[in-house]
Amino acid sequence: MSSQPSNSISSGPSLSGRIFLLLFALMVCWTATVALSPRQTSIASQPLDRVSTIERSDGLGYVVRFHMTSRPDSFFIWQPNPKLIQLALYKNGVSSDNVRTSNNNKAFESFFYQDIEGGIGADIYLGEQIYMIADAYLDANGHDLLIGLTEASPYDLEVLTDGLFPIFWDDLIDDADTTPDLARNGWSRSEQPLDRDPEQPLDRDLFDLGQTRLPGAYLQLNRIVIDAGHGGRDPGAIGNRGTREKDVALAVALKVGEYIEQYLPEIEVVYTREDDSFIPLQERGQIANQAEADLFVSIHANANRNRHAHGTEIYFLGMHRSREAFEVMKKENSAIRFEEEDERSEELTPEQLAVYELSNIGFMTSSEMLATKMDHQFSERARRRSRGVKQAGFIVLYHASMPALLVELGYITNPQEEQFLISEYGQNIMASAIFRSIRDYKERLERDRNRADR
Repeated sequence: MSSQPSNSISSGPSLSGRIFLLLFALMVCWTATVALSPRQTSIASQPLDRVSTIERSDGLGYVVRFHMTSRPDSFFIWQPNPKLIQLALYKNGVSSDNVRTSNNNKAFESFFYQDIEGGIGADIYLGEQIYMIADAYLDANGHDLLIGLTEASPYDLEVLTDGLFPIFWDDLIDDADTTPDLARNGWSRSEQPLDRDPEQPLDRDLFDLGQTRLPGAYLQLNRIVIDAGHGGRDPGAIGNRGTREKDVALAVALKVGEYIEQYLPEIEVVYTREDDSFIPLQERGQIANQAEADLFVSIHANANRNRHAHGTEIYFLGMHRSREAFEVMKKENSAIRFEEEDERSEELTPEQLAVYELSNIGFMTSSEMLATKMDHQFSERARRRSRGVKQAGFIVLYHASMPALLVELGYITNPQEEQFLISEYGQNIMASAIFRSIRDYKERLERDRNRADR
């Protein structure tokens, strides 16, 4: 009898063989998954994981590379001043928390990243004496985003950036993310907080609003006292990078004085401090009184637990009319804790402020006029965000028997403003804005005095 082929052999592997193959396949898949999962997870969750810099091969500039795992959805480049380059990069899933920066080039001072709606915003600060024009484009691979920097003259950059202003990335964050924080600070992005009638324009001419004309004693500006806030054992507010308010205030105060001495030499400049020394709050106003000054300007930088808060504020003495003004007043008046017992300034009572408002209408009117001019310079010329002109009970202003202002240059707790205020460029911008407002104020006093003499 001839044997017939076995059906079990012709039908393929045995049951045990099939089980072995299945287990082997599962093991291969598992091994591959383990080997690839970190990279796959990285790709899925981190569209951008690194930013690097390299000098161009022709030696005429630099390239900043945003290392992408896939093509960005969109982007745009913005260069608001010679020292700052801003890039908005839109890509689903991108996060500023995961970005690493590889930079060994001294041409770049710092990099800052912030989440915005649908992507991230990047601020790239160039070093001193570095002047570059920026352009953004995709690499040949279609994934990486490049910023090409080409050498340019300082003059060309001044012309190209004239009238431009920086992007504040928190303005590009969805309202739902920021409104609660802003609401706690007493304001929203959609409305500028003003202690005065919001229907009145910021740059209105105060002397033409039916108010009492100022006596001739107020219509002069021969001597100004510039007060750099804090100092010595009182550092003031501290920024994210360790920036001390007292250092920013002193740097800008000295620059303001230099501008006045150069362009308005007929005005004598007196400083409450020219170095890192501590001066009690009450004594600062007394220095101005002893100098028989016609104007007192105290320079500060602001702080807030909300790192998105930014913008300038200008105060003249009076009753605070908002919670925010009250908080700023408390911060600046808290400098008395650094004073010795025998030199400690007294806290101001509501009754003292009410009496001041009733008996010093001339000082307050002049102060508000200068504050309005300064606010205009900050917002329209320096292109800084204005948080308004306000009143509050600052001890340092109370003891100055003359028109007096307290200026908050910006928030050193906001990384962007901190970087701006510690830079030579930013300090020059703010000092020149303060100087121009003082110049305009002086010209207005002279015009009004001339009318009074006729």
